[in-house]
Amino acid sequence: MSSPLEEALGYEFRNSDLLEAALTHRSFATEDPEANDYERLEFLGDAVLQLAVTERIFTDYPDMPEGQLAKLRAAVVNEEVLAAVAQRLEVGSYLRVGKGEEVTGGREKASILSDVVEALLGALYLDAGYSTAAAVTWRHLTGEIDQRAHAPGVEDFKTRLQEVLAKRGSRPNYRVSDEGPDHDKVFHAEVTVDGRLVGSGSGGSKKAAEQAAAKKALRMVT
Repeated sequence: MSSPLEEALGYEFRNSDLLEAALTHRSFATEDPEANDYERLEFLGDAVLQLAVTERIFTDYPDMPEGQLAKLRAAVVNEEVLAAVAQRLEVGSYLRVGKGEEVTGGREKASILSDVVEALLGALYLDAGYSTAAAVTWRHLTGEIDQRAHAPGVEDFKTRLQEVLAKRGSRPNYRVSDEGPDHDKVFHAEVTVDGRLVGSGSGGSKKAAEQAAAKKALRMVT
């Protein structure tokens, strides 16, 4: 029978010792020599987490260049986000911590909670393999990924195009036209580089049209 944590996680462990170790802080293991702490599992889980998030953003955002992919991954794989996941799962209530950590609020420390999430993924990997560990990662982090992928600046295609071209000594030039009544205009943008048309797009505003054109241009120049 699965525990409340396993139900919240979306996976029932076959080897309960792995789950127990993933929830055991070093301070507890120091007081109980027979207990295994989560530090090795955390090390493994960090690699699983990095790969799972990288795979998801690489697949879901095919037009995003390497630099932005790295920024998006860093915005998701960090202490703040992982601690929030741990809080949603109520991981703190299942932790085994030593007396000192108990007194100092170790169950609520973001650093510990984020480490435990990684340890749980490491335990999942050992118990069921990468596919299952990745699926659990995506279940709990896809919302965070999508939210940050669409945050201001992440999908600023004009800036990204300008950065790519600047490395080549070029810059984009935009030409915008519009049609329709004032209350319902549609804008059309074309972007050229060194006199060559590399992208076009439309939108409900000049800015939206230019962004659409820049997005297509990125596919041409990268």
